[in-house]
Amino acid sequence: MLYLYLDFNSKFVMTFLPRQKIYLFFLGSIFFSSCVSQKKYLDLDSRKEQLELTAADCEKAMAQLETQRKALDEQVTRLSESNRKLVRDSTDTGMALRKTQKLYTELNSTYDKLISNHEKLLSNSASESTRLSSDLARREAELKNLDATLLTSKTQVDKLSSDLKLREEKLNELERVLAEKDKAVNNLRAKVSDALLGFKAGDLSVNVKNGKVYVSLSEQLLFKSGSTKVDPKGQDALRKLAVALKDQKDVNVLVEGHTDDVPVAKGTVGMQDNWDLSVLRATEITRILTQAGLSSERLTPSGRSKFLPVAQNTTKDQKALNRRTEIILTPKLDELFQILEKN
Repeated sequence: MLYLYLDFNSKFVMTFLPRQKIYLFFLGSIFFSSCVSQKKYLDLDSRKEQLELTAADCEKAMAQLETQRKALDEQVTRLSESNRKLVRDSTDTGMALRKTQKLYTELNSTYDKLISNHEKLLSNSASESTRLSSDLARREAELKNLDATLLTSKTQVDKLSSDLKLREEKLNELERVLAEKDKAVNNLRAKVSDALLGFKAGDLSVNVKNGKVYVSLSEQLLFKSGSTKVDPKGQDALRKLAVALKDQKDVNVLVEGHTDDVPVAKGTVGMQDNWDLSVLRATEITRILTQAGLSSERLTPSGRSKFLPVAQNTTKDQKALNRRTEIILTPKLDELFQILEKN
C-alpha cells in the first residue's frame, strides 16, 4: 500500500500504507490542509488507481500460479502412482529377468571374447573356432530353453488359476447345497416334532444326527412284549408321522427294528431269534406307514436284532431302552451327488 505524508517543506512523500488509511489521509488532506492543490490531489488519485490495478494484476497472476502449482502437484501424484505400479509389476518378472540378464551377459561376454580374439582365431586351429561357436550356440539354446520354460510356467500358472476358480465355484455350490440340506433337515425335525407333540417324551424322541432325522419309538408305545402287532396308541403315532411326511417327497424312510439281548421264547410262531423279531416289527411298521399314505418306494424295513444297543443290557431299564424302533429320515442328495460327479 501507499503512505502519503507532508514534510516540513510542504512536499508530498510516498510510502506504503493500508488502502483505508490512504482514503482517510486524502479526506483529511482535503478538509484540513489548504496547501494541497486540486491538481496534486488528482495526480495522487490517478497514481492510487494505477497502484490498485497493479495490485489486482498481481493477485490475478498469483491465482494463475497457484492453479499451475496445483496442476503440477496432481501431475507429480499421478507420476508417483505410475512409478509405484511399475515397481509392483516388475516384482513378478524380476527373477526371470535376472536369469535372462545373466544369460545375456554371458552371451555378450562370449561375443566380446570372439571379437577380441578374432585375429587369434584366424591363426588358431579350426577346432578352437568350432568350440567357441558351439559354446555360443549352446548358450543361445539355453536362452531359448529358458524362454520356453517361462512360457510353459505361465501356461501352467494360468491353468492352475483357472482350476482354482472352478474349484472355488464348485465349493461354493456345495456349501449352498449343504446349507439348504441342513435347513431342510431342521425343518423336517421341527415338523415331525410338532406332529408327535402329544406323546410322552419317554415313549419317543426326535433328534438330528449326521444330517438325518432319527425318530426313536419305544417298545412300550408300539408293541407288547414279544409281539409284532402295533398297539392302537402306536398306530396313532405312526399315522401322524405319515401325515407329516406325506408331502416330503425328497425324504427316504428307513425303519429299523432293535431288540435287547434276551432270546426269543422257544416255540414262538414264525420266529427263531431276535433277528426275526426285529425284522417282523420293522415290516409291520412299514406296512402301517404305507397304509397311512406314504409311498412304498420311499420306505425300507430293516432288522438290527440286538447288535446296535443304545445302553448296556444289564438292567431292566437299559433293556427297555434297547427295545425300540428307529425311523430314520434321510433327505435325498441327488443335487449334491451331481455336483460331486462334475469334472
